[in-house]
Amino acid sequence: MKTRFFIHVLSIFLLAFGTLFLSCSKDGGSSTTTPPTDETGKPITITELSLASSYLIDNSKTFTIGGKGFEKNDVILLKKRNSSQQYIFTIKQLKDNEIVVETKDNIPADTYEIYIQRDNKSKLLGETTITIVFNANIPDKQGMNIKGSVYSQGKGVPNVVVSDGETVTTTDENGIYYLSSNKTNGFVFVSIPSNYEVAVTNSIPQFYKPISSSKEKIDLVDFELIPANNENHVVAFLADMHIANRNDDIAQFRNGFVNDITTLANQVKGQNKKFYAITVGDQTWDQYWYSNNFGLREFKNLIKDFNFPIFHAMGNHDNDPYVANDFLSEKPFRENFGPTYYSFNLGKVHYIVLDNIIYINTGGGLGIIGSRNYNATLTQNQIDWLKADLATITDKSTPIVVVMHIPLHNVPNVNNVYSSRLTNYNAFMSALSGFENVKVVSGHTHYNYRILPNNSTNTNVTEYNIAAICATWWWTGRSGYADNHISKDGSPGGYGVMENSGKDLRFYYKSIGFDKNYQFRAYDLNKVHITADAFAPNANATYKPQVAEYAGEYAVVNDKNQILINVWGYQPNWKITVKENGNNLTVSRVNKKDPLHIISYELKRLNANAAPTSDFVTNNTSHLFLVTASSPTSTIEITVEDEYGNKYQETMTRPKTFNTAMK
Repeated sequence: MKTRFFIHVLSIFLLAFGTLFLSCSKDGGSSTTTPPTDETGKPITITELSLASSYLIDNSKTFTIGGKGFEKNDVILLKKRNSSQQYIFTIKQLKDNEIVVETKDNIPADTYEIYIQRDNKSKLLGETTITIVFNANIPDKQGMNIKGSVYSQGKGVPNVVVSDGETVTTTDENGIYYLSSNKTNGFVFVSIPSNYEVAVTNSIPQFYKPISSSKEKIDLVDFELIPANNENHVVAFLADMHIANRNDDIAQFRNGFVNDITTLANQVKGQNKKFYAITVGDQTWDQYWYSNNFGLREFKNLIKDFNFPIFHAMGNHDNDPYVANDFLSEKPFRENFGPTYYSFNLGKVHYIVLDNIIYINTGGGLGIIGSRNYNATLTQNQIDWLKADLATITDKSTPIVVVMHIPLHNVPNVNNVYSSRLTNYNAFMSALSGFENVKVVSGHTHYNYRILPNNSTNTNVTEYNIAAICATWWWTGRSGYADNHISKDGSPGGYGVMENSGKDLRFYYKSIGFDKNYQFRAYDLNKVHITADAFAPNANATYKPQVAEYAGEYAVVNDKNQILINVWGYQPNWKITVKENGNNLTVSRVNKKDPLHIISYELKRLNANAAPTSDFVTNNTSHLFLVTASSPTSTIEITVEDEYGNKYQETMTRPKTFNTAMK
């Protein structure tokens, strides 16, 4: 009697459990319930089972399982491997020796355990990998080991550029492409066409997909495009963030940069324009990857919540410092951000991201950080790929924007004379010949300068070398220091911004925490006198005597009534006008050091009885301008006009205070 009662209660429990399970997991939906495994009573028997190790699911949204013994009301459950996530689907078609399962639209590509459910029983059939494809029936082609579709809204998109980083091809009228690939780089990527976007995961555009390493295997790789009107768009260029979990950098990054660019992005979106960002390398700092447990993976997590797409370029400090091989040292970058060089289109502008660092890292090895040395060079593979990519653009008036970490040119002098920096400069310039409007955006230096086309070696390229988001490696804003954010040329920490309407591109430098119209800083040199008493009162007997060395000319009183102006975005086609009592003063371009940076970094380090790091100290810059007034107390009117006709002005009431809080 007790035994029959127990069995009766157990049957009610199992029936209720099965009903609850099915009611919580409707057809096509997801559930976190563990599949029931009761095999009491009549077992589920499937004979001649044929389950593929992988399924390609296309627009039909179905896949087939071979076998006998299936019943019409059976339910097929797919449970993600190593996850509680699972999906339940019905049988669309029942045949004697197979079933057709309808997956609906909501199952992501992944590896799954497949169960059959019948009444209150469940049986594991096996494991398979689900891959979502647009067209599973693309025929193979002799010699081609990558194939796929580029599609949007259920239709193939023609004339889209697809590449593996070596070979470049385009889709046919049905959106189908083929590649014969060496599979060297591990990716195939789409050059996103104008007025489309791709899905974004954790702020990273998914324009690339991994491929197998086997040349014999044929990879089927699709790309889905999302229509987006980006004819009018804004791009922010983010150079040298150097996040390393030191110097309060993460807090400064969040409280300063993140707030600043989020505000800008929201303003742009409020104008019905698209907003994007491209990093210009050195997202991290290889020297501290292991000691501070902060590398590219941690950086990726830091930026995952931005509400706009961020493309990424490689910097020399984004290589693995334990690896002394250029390609292998880039592995963490590829794992987190994809290809190290690629292209895409926004509106009428063609963007190209390059990796112009060959990382040598002499002495590097497992557990050993090498010298982290490198060459500023584009590999021949990139040069060849660049030519092939540009060959797909027939309209030579198309604006080309190239992003690469190390500058193409060295800093110009006061006469605007400059030299090339890239070792294979001529090959790069040759690849871009014929295009009328080329912009290069670079970083690396942590200061600002601009190079305009000339009539000799450079006839079509403008370069914007931009100062760093981290400014002086986050030192001046560190707790207890200057409480400002300034780069070693005196530029505020910031980033480049390009506003694009059709083929009209307009660039400016955006200082973090300031309005876009903040484009220069002016000093009353009568008040610029750098002494230990004023700026390093805590320096001891070792460091106090070094103040004059770092202060240079500013260690001496200047009573010449001079005004020094730092115009960080200066180009030779800008105009600088200074007036005293309505009269124009002579403006001379000079090569000097910015005094604010000296008191914000060098003097703060000396005040802490520490030696300033040589790479971080103030550098001479040629975007400084000097004028001499007739009086120490006259009011000075300063106007800086850029190439677009925008005017930036300051009325300087003298004497003007000199301290770390000045603007």
